[in-house]
Parts: sequence; C-alpha cells; structure tokens
Amino acid sequence: MLDKRSFYINGEWVQPTTPNDLEVINPSNEESCAVISLGDKADVDKAVSAARTAYLSWSITPKEERISILKKIYDVYMSKYDDIAHAISLEMGAPISFAKEKQADTGKIHIETFINVLENFDFERNFENQNKDNKMIYEPIGVCALITPWNWPINQITLKVLPALAAGCTMVLKPSEIAPLSGMVFAEILDEAKVPKGVFNLVNGTGEGVGRLLSGHPQIEMVSFTGSTRAGKDISKNAADTIKRVTLELGGKGANVVFSDCDEDAVKRGVRHVFDNSGQSCNAPTRMFVERKFYDTAINMAKEVADNKKVDNSNVEGNHIGPVVSKIQYDKIQDLIQSGISQGARLVSGGTDRPSNLNNGYFVKPTVFADVNSDMRIFKEEIFGPVISIIPFDNEEEAVKKSNDTSYGLTNYIQTQDKEKAQRLARQLKAGMIEINGLPLSNGAPFGGIKESGNGRERGEMGIEEFLELKAISGWN
Repeated sequence: MLDKRSFYINGEWVQPTTPNDLEVINPSNEESCAVISLGDKADVDKAVSAARTAYLSWSITPKEERISILKKIYDVYMSKYDDIAHAISLEMGAPISFAKEKQADTGKIHIETFINVLENFDFERNFENQNKDNKMIYEPIGVCALITPWNWPINQITLKVLPALAAGCTMVLKPSEIAPLSGMVFAEILDEAKVPKGVFNLVNGTGEGVGRLLSGHPQIEMVSFTGSTRAGKDISKNAADTIKRVTLELGGKGANVVFSDCDEDAVKRGVRHVFDNSGQSCNAPTRMFVERKFYDTAINMAKEVADNKKVDNSNVEGNHIGPVVSKIQYDKIQDLIQSGISQGARLVSGGTDRPSNLNNGYFVKPTVFADVNSDMRIFKEEIFGPVISIIPFDNEEEAVKKSNDTSYGLTNYIQTQDKEKAQRLARQLKAGMIEINGLPLSNGAPFGGIKESGNGRERGEMGIEEFLELKAISGWN
C-alpha cells in the first residue's frame, strides 16, 4: 500500500501537524491501495502563509519567466505521463488504456494550450486605440484555493493550476480525498520543474474539513471549485463573509437533441459519450431527446451499444469501462436505476447490480431507459453513472422546452444536417456550451455552465482571466 501521508508546503514534503489517516480505495477490487492524511487548520494556515509570502515576488515575475516555468512543467509532465495515468487508473477506476489516451492526455493538452495563450496574452492594454490616456492592467488576484474532483482529476488540476501560475497567482490545491494520488504526482512534477517555493502548495483533506477552511479563509482571495452542485452552494455561502471571488464548475444533465436527419453515427456516438469514464462526466449527454419518427430506431441503436459495451477491471488494457469511483457512488446509481424501473421507464438494456462477469468492485451495467418523462428522478437528477434516458419529441418547440426543463445548464448537443435548424436551437438551448453533430469544442474554448451548473469559464484566454483583476487607469500618457 502506498504511503502518501505528506503534504507539499513551501517547496517541501512535510508531515501533517496532526496525523489523521484515510485509506484510498481501489474501486476495481474494493481494497485499500494507499493511505493519505487529512489536513487541519494548522496545515491550511501553513500553506496559505507560504502562498502569501511567495505572492510578493511571483506576482511581479516577467511573463517570460512564467512561460519558462510552464514549459519546464510540460517537459516533466511528459516524463511522468505514465505515472499520472497509472495513478488515475488506480485511484478512480479509469481503464488503463482510457487513462493514458484520454485522462492523462487532458493534462498535456491544457499545459500546451496555456503556454500558447500566455505567450500571446497582453496584461496591459489601452482602453481604446484612439484613447491612450486610459490604460487597463490585468493583475493577479492573489492567493487562490483550488478544489478539484475525482472524476477527471488531472484535467481539473491542470485547468486550475496552470492558469493561476500563468496569471501570477499563488495557490493551495486540495485534490479530492477519494482520488488524491494523481494530484500528488502532479505536485512532484511542479517540484521537479522548480516552481518557486510557496507558489504551489498541496494539502489533502475532505470538503467539509480542508475545503471549508480554504473557502472561508480570510487570506485567500479566490476559490476555484469543481464538483457537485451541493458542495458548490456550500462553498459560495462559506466564502461570502470574506467577499472573495468564487468560480464554480458543477453538475450537468446534458440534453442531446436528435432529429431524424442526423448523421448515421449520431445516436451511437451520444450513447458512447454517456458511457465513457463510466458515466462520470459532468458534460455527458444523459438525456437523449429523439424525433418521434426516428425514436424506435434510436432506441435499438442505443441498445446495441449498451449490450456490446464491455465492463472490466481498470488494470486491463482495452476498450471497456471500469468501475465507478466509490461505494457511495455505486449505491446512489443503483438507487436511481431502481427508481427508473419503479417509476415506469422502459428498461432497454442493463439494470441494477453488477455485470455477471464481476463479483466485486463498484461496477455498473451500461443502462438504457426509454419512455422517460420529466416526473422521473432519472430525468431530473444527475446520475453520474453509465445510464442514459431516451425521450421522444414531435417538433422543435417541444425539443427545446424539454431540454431546458432542468436546473442544470452545462453542455447540450444537437444532431441534424439542417444547419439553420441547428443554429436556431443552439441559440435557444440554455447552457454554457453547445456541440453540434459531434464536433467538440476547441482546446482553448471556454468551458463552463449556467444555472446550477456553475459560473465562470475555464480553458484558454478566459481561463487565465478568471485569475486576474482588472485595473483601469486614466491619465496614463
């Protein structure tokens, strides 16, 4: 079992002030694979103090120096790429092939993107070309608390740490205590890349413990959080007394609007997207709305994908899905699948319990429901498992109304060969992101949602701007 009890504070691996061990569980076999320690107020205060001290110099480093550091991080990241992938596979159950090809690759992509963005980012700008007496200066906001989830761990860590570094901020990272190992490998990467002492700090802990201490800390200027909507609300309330900036990337219940003139892979592509990462993606298109004349065909296509989707251990190479991350998640998903059955949805494939080839681990059958209506829990609640609901519609107006009938607003999807129709719907669907006909957003495109899916945007130029304060100055010339 791996011993990962240390925290990374002020450029050193240090022991917790008070030992408080927590075992990390391998979701493929339900056995302990590592032990970490949960931090307390003393640990948080040490990390924040180190970050505040480092801010004085890091915040005024030339952009070229920060670019050089980011490039070193990239080089070290690539040398430890397999370590990152294996940590993710072990801690949260991503199949090793998926961990290498998708999970770890997101970190590589984000580091590359932020280097390119920073090289072209202008921190000082004239308000108007013709009015050079008015200057706008972008300055780092200060010490930041970065709180990241377990489902795409290195994706979210790099989406927060890299733009914070690029902006000139210092930080304290709290990875998910359920899947902390990849975050600790990332701390090793920053240490090897010689990020100055105190600029980056890591303290493990629970959301109720270290998370709340960070979000309410009077010496932290910003909290960037990715996780559940429930936790996001708690963080916002806890941060209110200190009037700090809070950016949130929360849950989702994506709508995938499929018209009868869709491309031939549209339905299967949408179902595969839901099953990827064992359904543990906030932008998964879990509600598929299908034009009625194409409805039965779509259901059969979805059934074919589910029936042929393999489920296996995370250390097995190949194109299959692994377990969900924990017993809490497994039990929640089982309860929601059962609710779909009990509330009258038509079970097309999958269902409750583990797949027949697996007798332990938190494995969930790829599940397809049809004839789902808006009164059912599986329509309303974020399941965060490999479960898709299929719902018919008769016209555009009905498709838009049903799609927007949710408290979430992260990513919606449109499948049609009619460009004007696609653009019409894209304007009407209430979400931070819309993807048409399977074309993903560019690497630097802003990622984020509206309503209970959060606020703020990550990735690219807007991702760096989240960590900056804008200062307006008159009489510059």
